[in-house]
Amino acid sequence: MDEKQRNSRAMRRAVALAAAAVVATTAGCTAQASGAGAGAAAAGGSKRAAAAPAHTPANVPANAPVAAASSSEVAPTEGRSEGPAEPTAEPKTSSAKPKASPPAPPAPKVLMASGAEGAQVRELQARLRQIAHFNRTPTGYYGPVTAAAVSSFQGKRGLPRTGTTDTVTWDKLLGMTRKPTRAELHPTTANPVAKPDPRCMTGRVLCISKTSRTLSWMVEGRVVSAMDVRFGSQYTPTREGVFSVYWKSRHHVSTLYDSPMPYALFFSGGQAVHYSSDFAARGYSGASHGCVNVRDEGKIASLFAQVRNGDKVVIYW
Repeated sequence: MDEKQRNSRAMRRAVALAAAAVVATTAGCTAQASGAGAGAAAAGGSKRAAAAPAHTPANVPANAPVAAASSSEVAPTEGRSEGPAEPTAEPKTSSAKPKASPPAPPAPKVLMASGAEGAQVRELQARLRQIAHFNRTPTGYYGPVTAAAVSSFQGKRGLPRTGTTDTVTWDKLLGMTRKPTRAELHPTTANPVAKPDPRCMTGRVLCISKTSRTLSWMVEGRVVSAMDVRFGSQYTPTREGVFSVYWKSRHHVSTLYDSPMPYALFFSGGQAVHYSSDFAARGYSGASHGCVNVRDEGKIASLFAQVRNGDKVVIYW
């Protein structure tokens, strides 16, 4: 091939390449030029060729045709929708179960309540008396007076005012008091024993003073034992004078009032010295129907065992 033919073929190739570049430009498929390496405008008022993309390899000729950019590489134009936003993740909820509340502590055990009798009740009364909540002689009987004293103690210590002695109340009382002495558990009487009437100084005598409200069991002028007593009301007064025991009845029940009269020592008609649970429970807020009530069951039981029919009874002011 001669030189003329080679030149003709090169010109045809250049024209073909230029025509391809013009077609690509009018179709809008080339990527937008960026950076300093943009192509120059074509001579003679032809359309400006687009610059090669920034990631075009360096060994590609500058006059090579540029391929259309993929849609993923084209920068979004103004106003173009970018599609729905990614959904916001829902907050995670804890699958852990709530902790169960601890079970309520069991109610304290009741140790003593109204109607109870015995040595522990006597100790309770003596301990309450040490701290001025019980102003009576311990009797060993848990009645309204004792319940009121326990309720008072509970209220002062911030405990429920139940009037019953439970384990919490008892422990609190033990911590505030000392062990009662025998004299505190078994005091002679709540009040000082009155001076004996002269008629009580000889023989075996139940010497009973209405002034001091005490009974002294005396043998030949010596006081063997003493105890608190209660008398009849103004409508059923206890008789005064000198009498003698004519009948002993251990488990007596009043035929007139249908009330129990344990350890009864009858001295005048239907009047007798006997144990009274009402006196033990309510103290001097009540009265008998004429009898001489004793509130300490232990003491009246001992007296009942010692007294004989025919022993003297002296009741005086």
